[in-house]
This record gives sequence, C-alpha cells and structure tokens, in this order.
Amino acid sequence: MELRTRVSTALKEAMKAKEADRLSTLRLITAAIKDRDIEARGEGKDEGVGDAVVLAIMGKMVKQRQESAKIYEEAGRLELAQDELSEIKTIEEFLPRQLSEDEAAAAIESAIAEVDASSIRDMGKVMGILKGKYTGQMDFGKTGPMVKEKLG
Repeated sequence: MELRTRVSTALKEAMKAKEADRLSTLRLITAAIKDRDIEARGEGKDEGVGDAVVLAIMGKMVKQRQESAKIYEEAGRLELAQDELSEIKTIEEFLPRQLSEDEAAAAIESAIAEVDASSIRDMGKVMGILKGKYTGQMDFGKTGPMVKEKLG
C-alpha cells in the first residue's frame, strides 16, 4: 500500500504546485488503481490490490505509452510523442530501478538454479520466480526469450 500513498501524496503536491501535465498523469494512475480495486472487490478482496499489482499496472502504463510514442514519432507527430514520454517519466518515478541486462541475466541464472530447471518445460516455473521477485524491475517481454535461450 506504500505505492498508493506515494501516488496520492504526489497528486496533492501537483495540485498545490498547479502542474497540470503531472496532475493529469497522476490522476490516470489513480484511476487505473481504483479500477483494479473495484475488480478485486468483485472477487471478494475488500482491501483492494497490493503493491505488486500496482507495480504491474504502472509497468503496463509505461509500455502502452512507449508504444504510443513510437507510433506518434513514425507518423511525424512529435509533440504527441513528447507528451507520452513526459507521462512515462512521471510514472517511472514510482517504479523501482530497472535491472541492467547483466543484472537481468544474473537474476535469470539464479531463478533457473532455484527451480533446478533443465528444459523449456520448466520455463513457467522460472518466469513465476522472476515475476514474484522482480515485478516492475524487468521487462518480461525481453526476459521470456532470454529464459528460453538459456533453457533451449
């Protein structure tokens, strides 16, 4: 719940400082978290979602904005691409530091050793360990092929 508190505090500060762009992005984050809370209540979890889910939400938001920025750049709409990139910066303030490629490779090796993975059939177990430990710190779109390469 710490992330939720940090976002709420940043939202209040952005309101006081009249930072319209930052405020808009923080409201989007808050709305996404509330949507997931409502979904969780429907599943019987009255306390809402935890930090791991909030990290996943923010990670997804960053990925969406990266894709949008790329599309805008390809279409020559640089001002819209710049808006997306500034939203990414705001969201990333709340995410943990991303692992470097070397750190990610070491984490993969560690997860493979932890579950004693020997073939591609063990990929799900390895990815489960990585997602449990490194949510928000790894791009799992890139991690999957790296795991596959090591196990294949």
